[in-house]
Amino acid sequence: MDLKKRRHFIDCHVAGFIYWDGPIVFNELKIGSQLQLKREEDNKFDPYAVALYYGEYKLGFIPRSENEDISKFCEMGYTDIFDVRINRISSQEQPEDQIGIIIYLKKKEN
Repeated sequence: MDLKKRRHFIDCHVAGFIYWDGPIVFNELKIGSQLQLKREEDNKFDPYAVALYYGEYKLGFIPRSENEDISKFCEMGYTDIFDVRINRISSQEQPEDQIGIIIYLKKKEN
């Protein structure tokens, strides 16, 4: 994607990575892999929960400290304005820090 067509929004780690499907697909993940966002309005632990998916595999969540604004956009059906990519992979880090992501805002096409 052309840099003029996107703008940095946030970068963070994948929260809860070891509790979901992350370890199952860890060896498939690459820097630049695209992820999908899915709002979990019925999540009993976090009212602003936004899950991260790699295909059909749930990797974890946007951390609580970063998810409130993104959850509002997702809840209103605007997930297509985000481009979510893996920007860091390290098997040497503690599990919660093994995968880093960057979220861009995509420029509206005319």
